[in-house]
Amino acid sequence: MSKIFIIGLPRTGTTSISVALLDYGFKVAHTAYTKRAFELADVVSDAPCFADYKELDSLFPNSKFVFLDRALERWVPSMRMLLTKMLPELAPKSGYLHPVLKRSINTVFAPLTTENPLDTAHLEDCYRTHQCEVLHYFSNRSDLLTIDISQSGSLKKLLVFLGIAAEASAEFPHLNVGKQVDSWKELKHPNKINSLSAGKEHRKFFDYQ
Repeated sequence: MSKIFIIGLPRTGTTSISVALLDYGFKVAHTAYTKRAFELADVVSDAPCFADYKELDSLFPNSKFVFLDRALERWVPSMRMLLTKMLPELAPKSGYLHPVLKRSINTVFAPLTTENPLDTAHLEDCYRTHQCEVLHYFSNRSDLLTIDISQSGSLKKLLVFLGIAAEASAEFPHLNVGKQVDSWKELKHPNKINSLSAGKEHRKFFDYQ
């Protein structure tokens, strides 16, 4: 079953692209923490996609992947703000965040083992490493699109990549601006997929082993 996976890092526009695709008829999960959520969704963004894109490529053949690019001078302070809020809750046993989200963040940013996880140089290195690994993995393939949602025409590029006709004036909504991080939770839409959807295996995640 093919899917669309948004594999840009947090604070690159994952909420904006998720909301935009809802209105084009896609069932969208902004983060997915169960197998059932992946089964129900046409599009999955954010965690764990940015950490698990290789495994998802194997689990869902013929899927399409979208890497979200963002200028580092804008992304770093935004990501630092998010990590500052998340750090106390990333501890393996005491933190309240979902284990899949903890693993995804720790895989890319190593906040629990890095001396200063909020340091600009560290965050820039995490971003560049992720970007290089994605581009290398998908090199010579046609199933990856890279866009910067702040650039005019980026939504049209996405829709063309997905085989959808689009008006030239179509643009992404600007959500989670500044200190906002919960625009997705506040949104009401029939195509939203619950990240914790339960199925036959209850709320089990994939076993990659």
